[in-house]
Amino acid sequence: MYYFLAMLALTDLGLCLSTLPTVMGIFWFDAREIGIPACFTQLFFIHTLSLVESSVLLSMSIDRYVAICHPLRYSTVLTPARIIRMGLSSVFRSVLLILPLPFLLMRFQYCHSHVLAHAYCLHLEIMKLACSSIIVSHIYGLFVVACTVGVDSLLIFLSYALILRTVLSIASHHERLRALNTCVSHTCAVLLFYIPMIGLSLVHRFGEHLPRTVHLLMSYVYLLVPPLMNPIVYSIKTKQIRQRIVKKFEFIKSLRGFQQD
Repeated sequence: MYYFLAMLALTDLGLCLSTLPTVMGIFWFDAREIGIPACFTQLFFIHTLSLVESSVLLSMSIDRYVAICHPLRYSTVLTPARIIRMGLSSVFRSVLLILPLPFLLMRFQYCHSHVLAHAYCLHLEIMKLACSSIIVSHIYGLFVVACTVGVDSLLIFLSYALILRTVLSIASHHERLRALNTCVSHTCAVLLFYIPMIGLSLVHRFGEHLPRTVHLLMSYVYLLVPPLMNPIVYSIKTKQIRQRIVKKFEFIKSLRGFQQD
């Protein structure tokens, strides 16, 4: 579980860092322009890391399934080597699927307004600025979403259906609650990731008549809320992480007290 938490934390950190240059440039320096190569590079990292996070959440659901449904085989099924292979396969899948997107966008001529609604570059928004046919890029984007986020979400739902069936077969009410409690943090992380993603996609595709403020709000919720809330959720629900955080604060407090003396 801690390997997967480390992967989730690194992915969230990468998402924040990929948007940081343009977001901070706007709010600190009023720098409201970005070059096309830099925009496409940012687009690549944002969408790649989003798919990686979806894969990591799927891996964490598999972790919970094995821990609850096959606890005696947990250490033999989820070995460190296998977990590392799962992480690397998530990265390779995401990179290979997102890599064609910037090259497809480079083929277009952009004759519409070059004003972006967000403080960072997204595939759907840039694609709408093209004055040539975008059908190939549009279909490929839908294909990528369907075979990654779509498949991942279905497998996560299936894993929780199997977990729920196993938990309901447990005779002890206390053991049922204990088993379900181990899934609360992951369930929150899944909802924090998929709900803003679905909301932003719907706003882009069907919300053109909505105020610009709604587009801005959904864009920031999509990229900033999961990295902000995931550490809080896991710190509250995971006893070991909570204890280490408390010890860190106690250590810092003792150092300050020592310096004051």
